[in-house]
Amino acid sequence: MKDKDRIHHLGELQHAIMRVLWAEGEASVGRVQEALPREHRRAPTTIATMLTKMERKGVVTHRSEGRFFIYAPAVEEKDVRRTITVRMTDDMKLSPNRIEVREGETLRIRAVNAGAVMHEIVIGTREELAAHAELMKKHPGMQHDEPYMAHVPPGKQGDVVWLFNRAGEFDFACLIAGHFEAGMRGTLSVLPKK
Repeated sequence: MKDKDRIHHLGELQHAIMRVLWAEGEASVGRVQEALPREHRRAPTTIATMLTKMERKGVVTHRSEGRFFIYAPAVEEKDVRRTITVRMTDDMKLSPNRIEVREGETLRIRAVNAGAVMHEIVIGTREELAAHAELMKKHPGMQHDEPYMAHVPPGKQGDVVWLFNRAGEFDFACLIAGHFEAGMRGTLSVLPKK
C-alpha cells in the first residue's frame, strides 16, 4: 500500500510482539525475542526493526536504559473491540467474503485455515492484490512477512489487527499461486464515522 493509502494495523508478527508487551508491560528487544512463540521468533535485528516500525505507527513507545531500548505498548489489548473469523478452505473460498467496519474501529481479523494446504490473508486495494498475485505466480515459493498479511498453515489460525483510520473500499485475498485466480478473495468496506 502507498503511505497515503495505508491503514494502520498490526500484522501477524507485530501482533505477536504486542502480546509479549501486553503480558510483560515492557521489554527489551532480547526479552521480546525470548518470549515470542517459536513460530514468530526472528533475529534480534528483525525484532528491533519491527519495533521501530511499530513505534512510528504509534502502537509502542520506548525509553533508554543504558545502551538498550525498553519498549512498552502504547495501545491496550482491550482496544481490539471486535473479532471477525474468516474461514479459508481448499475449495478456494473465504467465509465471510464481505466485511464491513466503521472508520476509527479496531478489528481483529482471525484467519482460520480449514484446509489441507497453506493459505494466507492479505489486505490491500484490488489493484495491489492483483499485482501481488501475478508476482506470486512468477515466484510461488517467495517468502514474505508484511504487516498487512497472515500466513496460515493447514489447521492453524493467524490474526491481523487493524485500526481503520479512513473510509474506503479494500479487498482481502489469498495470494498463494493460483488461489486468487480461483476466486479466493473478498471485499472490506470501511464506512465513514457516524
